[in-house]
Amino acid sequence: SSALATPVALELALLVDVSSSVSTTEYNLQKQGYINAFRDATVQAAIASRTGGIAVTYIEWSSFNQQASLVNWFHLTDSVSSNLFADAIAATSRAFLGNTAPGSALNYAVPRFESNGFESLRQVIDVSGDGAQNAGDNTAAARDAALAAGIDAINGLPILGEAGVLNWYENNIKGGAGAFVIAASGFDTFENAVKTKIGREIRNDVPVPATLALMGLGLTGLAAVRRRKA
Repeated sequence: SSALATPVALELALLVDVSSSVSTTEYNLQKQGYINAFRDATVQAAIASRTGGIAVTYIEWSSFNQQASLVNWFHLTDSVSSNLFADAIAATSRAFLGNTAPGSALNYAVPRFESNGFESLRQVIDVSGDGAQNAGDNTAAARDAALAAGIDAINGLPILGEAGVLNWYENNIKGGAGAFVIAASGFDTFENAVKTKIGREIRNDVPVPATLALMGLGLTGLAAVRRRKA
């Protein structure tokens, strides 16, 4: 059914930490950061500039058995669809309040790219949180498995506070081609970090030479096959 999938420039899964170390105030700042990022004119212009737009899903996670796709895959092509996605995030309520299991969240997210109705040459997982793993699957192993399964990059947005969290994200979360970590100094600066990060993810494509563009459909088919096999 990949022939029926909608081609987009990017498939992006947003994995948001809602473990118990995230207070209600911090949770609201984090969530509002995502809402405001997708309402941001610069981010919307970046989305509109991409052929086919992007597909994005909003997932909250906490402990090993706590992951929820609060906003399922959404096709963003312009300011209208981007605002609708922001509205959908705004309409959600906090899913969990447990331990911190980013490895389990990665393992939950990877299959969500299969049969999501979209196809692209770039699949990205984006993890935000305020602490290192203290439960669930090994994070570095989950990252490596995600990359082996065909995810192109895993980026991190650590919220600083806990000692060593930036290094931990660099060593355990970040991986893949063009992957990066952008830190927020705190929940209060999270919104600007999110805007920077999502803008960078949206614009991240390497320009395709004309010969490759002609082969584009074939490459897309290969990417889909690679993902399914994995």
